[in-house]
Parts: sequence; C-alpha cells; structure tokens
Amino acid sequence: MVKVVRDAVHDAGVDKKDIQSAVFTVPRPYTRQSYFHTFLTSHLRLAYTGVAMEVMGNGMTGALAFDQAANQILLGQADVALCLGINMESATPSYDHMMASMRSTGDVDFHTPGGFTPISWYAMDAMRYMHEYGATRAELAAVAVKNRGHAMRNPLAQYRKPLTLEQVLEQRPIVEPLGLYDVPPRGDGAVCVVLASEDVAKGLGKPYVLLRGRGFYHEGVHQIDDVPGDMIAFNAAATAARSAYEAGGVSAADLDFAELYAPCTIVEVLVSEAIGLVARGHGAKAAAEGRTRLGGDIPISPSGGLTSRGHPALVTSLYNLVEVAEQLRGRAGDRQVANARLAATTGELGNYNAAIVHVFEGVQ
Repeated sequence: MVKVVRDAVHDAGVDKKDIQSAVFTVPRPYTRQSYFHTFLTSHLRLAYTGVAMEVMGNGMTGALAFDQAANQILLGQADVALCLGINMESATPSYDHMMASMRSTGDVDFHTPGGFTPISWYAMDAMRYMHEYGATRAELAAVAVKNRGHAMRNPLAQYRKPLTLEQVLEQRPIVEPLGLYDVPPRGDGAVCVVLASEDVAKGLGKPYVLLRGRGFYHEGVHQIDDVPGDMIAFNAAATAARSAYEAGGVSAADLDFAELYAPCTIVEVLVSEAIGLVARGHGAKAAAEGRTRLGGDIPISPSGGLTSRGHPALVTSLYNLVEVAEQLRGRAGDRQVANARLAATTGELGNYNAAIVHVFEGVQ
C-alpha cells in the first residue's frame, strides 16, 4: 500500500503536504488489522484537514471511495484528496471467503441457508439471457477471450497467457452455464488514485482526467427479490448511466471506451446493454463479432476486465479508474484506445440492484 501511495503522489506531481483528505476502501473482513486507514496514515505521517475515513459498499466500495474523495473537493474541504485501498484474500481459506461472501450478498434468513452465491445469481442471469435472446454459450465465452486479449497487453493483469474460445468452452462448469473462465479469480491488489481541484490540476502542467458526470441509483430491492421484475434489465445501471450522461452533457455514443465492473462474462454483456454501449439483446453478439475489443466500435475493459486483469473485490472499481487515467492521458502502451477522450466506469452493489456510473474526459 505504501508503494502505490508514493507512486501515485509522485505521478500526480503533488506534494505530500498538499493532501488534505483520504478515503479508503474497507479491507476484507478477514484482514487482521482493524482501522487500517489510521495505521497507514500514521505510517506515512500524513496529516489531514478534510477527512480520513473508510467506506464499504460490496463491489461498489472502490467507486464509493472515489465518489467521497471527489465530494471532499466539491465541498471545498480539500484541494487534493486520495482514494485508496488494499485487498488481500488469496491466502484466506475458501471456506472463510465463501461464508463471508454468502452473508454479505444474500439475506441470511432467505438466501444464505441454500448456499446462494453471487456466481449463482449471475448464472441465472445468463440462463435467462440465453433464453430471451437466443444467445449462445460461445458468444458469452467470446467476452472472456476478448478480455484475455486485452490483459495480455496489461502489465498489471493477473492472467496474461493467450486464451482461445475452445479453451473457455471446454473448462469445467462453475455454475451452469458459466465455466471457469467466465467467472473472476480471487486476487490481491492495492490502488491509490490522486484527485485534485481543476485549478490544482491545471497548475501541475501535465495531462489530467476531468470528472464530467456522475450518476447513482438504488432500486430499493436486494439482489434477488420477492417482487417480480426483469432480472436482466439492470435498471439501476441504466438509470445511473442516464444521470451521469446528463450531468456530463454526453451520450453513450460519445464514449470512446468503458471500464465496467463485470465479475462474469454475462455481467459485461448486460451492463454494456444497460448503459447504452450496445443495443439490448446484442451484447453477446457484439463481443463475438469483435465490436467490443480494441480497434472495435466500442472497446470494453481494455484493461482485461475482471476475468483476466483480476478482481481484488473491494478495490476493483479503483483498478478501473487507473485504466481510465492511463488511457485518457495516452499512457496505455499497446492497449491504447486510439484518440481516447471520453470514457465511463461502472460499479455495482449486488447483481446491479444499485449502480454508480462516472464519466471522464481527458485533458491534454
């Protein structure tokens, strides 16, 4: 964590004494150190006049940390703020990880006794989508292949070996119809992003990324609910995206690429449709046709996505922000989206019952 904080501050060109707020993601529940943010603050000898705090919101945690750090600047409580976090889980026994996951993503009196897991409700999404739109298993698998192709160009990615469609299709099922490469790995990671007022950013004399718009929506239900509804519409993502586009004065058609919070191949398909990147019912086909890869109509997750870049869950949304910062400053190397100027990121609370969308613009 110390290394990435120092690297981020150096990259931004700000001074340590300029940092007035820091918003951390809550570490995983099996992390031994409680109040992690105060101990890291002490270790780095940082002093804040704005706020030092931890936030939590399942898969949305990283995006909420960014949101709160941005609010510190918008409220005038800081000119420079950090959003940061660390996720360590690879050494945690699968039993402990699964028990914590079931208790946080399912109602302990309704879902948890049946062993309900996030991958199981994503698998139900996949079955419904295939039924509604005639999508094939191979079309969903094309998302995993595309993401691996992107990850091969990303030095931060967890998995960088080539992956073929045949290899995705022949892997053992995790929850039918999702196989091993359709779902995310467990992983460790640390991220720090530096935010500043635009006056400060301009004064640094280097390219920066401007937050153009933000949208949030919670449907008022918890994941799989007892109220009938369209489980694959991802209404929260659609509503949050509309708000973000309106705030930023842009449309989905204006975006050059998107970094999506999409733990499984089916989630990338459904989110891409919900936020208007592709037409409804065409997300899987778009991946199979190469429209969402680098060089395609709308590159999605040029970082490699959660299935290949990795999914250190509570900081995953911050990883998406790192990719946006690299792309919009023209620093993404051979995975650079040509002439990238506008991008969007998404985050979710649980099966997209709540979503947060940010729109960004690169300023050279």
